[in-house]
Amino acid sequence: MTYTLYIGDFTYSSWSLRGWLLFEKFGIPRREVRIDFNTDDSVADQLAALCPPARTVPTVVTEDGAILSESLSLAEELASRHPEAHLWPSIPLARATARTLTSEMHAGFTALRGDCPMNLATAYLDSDPSDAVLADLARLETIWSHARATCRPNGPWLCGDYSIVDAFYAPVAARLAGYNLPMGQTARAYVAAHLADPAFRRWRAMGLAKKEYLPWYAKDYPTRDWPGPTPRVAKAVDGTEAENGACPYSGKPITHVLEMEGRRFGFCNAFCRDKTVADPTAWPAFMALVEGQ
Repeated sequence: MTYTLYIGDFTYSSWSLRGWLLFEKFGIPRREVRIDFNTDDSVADQLAALCPPARTVPTVVTEDGAILSESLSLAEELASRHPEAHLWPSIPLARATARTLTSEMHAGFTALRGDCPMNLATAYLDSDPSDAVLADLARLETIWSHARATCRPNGPWLCGDYSIVDAFYAPVAARLAGYNLPMGQTARAYVAAHLADPAFRRWRAMGLAKKEYLPWYAKDYPTRDWPGPTPRVAKAVDGTEAENGACPYSGKPITHVLEMEGRRFGFCNAFCRDKTVADPTAWPAFMALVEGQ
């Protein structure tokens, strides 16, 4: 099965992150097309020229011509077409719990989403949340605690192994962390799991590599360092001399190089290099190269 996944900005598009995680976390191949948020042409206009009648991201076009431009329908369709991937929990109680929490996220938390738009390039020290946002946070604590008490997962995710419900709450976790919002023990642990998740870190690294700034998402709050794991230090350097002879991602010839811990590694373009500079250990193919696997 071949899919084309239309996504928006890595740093700001929370729904694009959800759609991308549904493919990335479950190993579903796709071709990705980015829709430019920093242009006079609206997302709807750009999509209308590419895959009408879609108007929002993420949108997926399937091999048989279906156009899925609503995230919950996309999740359900992928789960139906890829039962082997276990996008929903296999245990009925956990699956039912995951479904209801996913639906609530899809339709709710409007204060949190409106007051605290996702911004993976900036973390704030104090965002002075409104009463409505605090009510959303209390509701999150309630339903996340309920899911873990009901499903009794062994790991950090809500209903067992990582599933659709966790992909849907990943941008919520980013908001709680990025705006330094008050959290109880359950929420704090769940948010930390998302910030440490390699797939989430890869998405954020791609946004840092693109360096796109959309000023209408900025807030006038004091800032702090991003609260996730501290990446290993790497930097872009000139030249093409490197330990490896081909890009670890594409296998193409070396054109751009980074330096990490006194070693030089090459890539086929600036974006491949820069996304790796942003968070080297998030990229399995690169770390396999580093570790000589």
